[in-house]
Amino acid sequence: MTRQLAFDLPHRAALGRDDFFVSAANAAAIAALDAWRGWPGLKTVLCGPPGSGKTHLAHVWAEETGAGIVPAESLAAIAQGGPAMPDLARGPLVVEDCDRIAADAGGETALFHLHNLMAAGRQPLLLTAAGVPRDWGLALPDLASRVAAAPLARLAAPDDALLSAVLVKLFADRQLSVAPLVVAYLLTRMDRSFAAARSLVATLDAAALARGTPVTRPLAASVLDWP
Repeated sequence: MTRQLAFDLPHRAALGRDDFFVSAANAAAIAALDAWRGWPGLKTVLCGPPGSGKTHLAHVWAEETGAGIVPAESLAAIAQGGPAMPDLARGPLVVEDCDRIAADAGGETALFHLHNLMAAGRQPLLLTAAGVPRDWGLALPDLASRVAAAPLARLAAPDDALLSAVLVKLFADRQLSVAPLVVAYLLTRMDRSFAAARSLVATLDAAALARGTPVTRPLAASVLDWP
């Protein structure tokens, strides 16, 4: 269906297992998460640059394990609420963006207590972050030592196959079908990052909506000022 009016409609991000493309850049991380029953200490840190698929992969893992998902930045407030923290630790759990609580005494203390509750209950814990634990800047030594001991599942920089698949997925999330030649054109000229892919697709989607046209190579060239 051709979209004629430039309505800024929300788009749905597909976060299922079938929507996650496996390549050399992420295969090892996926295998590590699939092997969660054998994690040392029943915990793992999933790390990778912004937009690398951490949230997607965390949702896949949560769906397969029945885990809850909570942002690390909300832990301090949850801890102040009393019984909510033990409730979080009753089953598998994902704590996202753990590197964002550095120097937040309340957040670090809450994550430390949650870690201990999960360990005591023998529940699997997946922590996500942009970088490895030593780069989080944690001020609480006991927390720093515990997360440093966790195995790492790393998402690497995207290769061509993965970046192409990400572009296709991002367009599909916005209900856009883009020809392979257009994807190849974008791939050879864009910045090599997931964040750049997300920004690029959003820009082209807005331009296509405004002009009432599909996303084509001429549209991309004119909007992005590329040859």
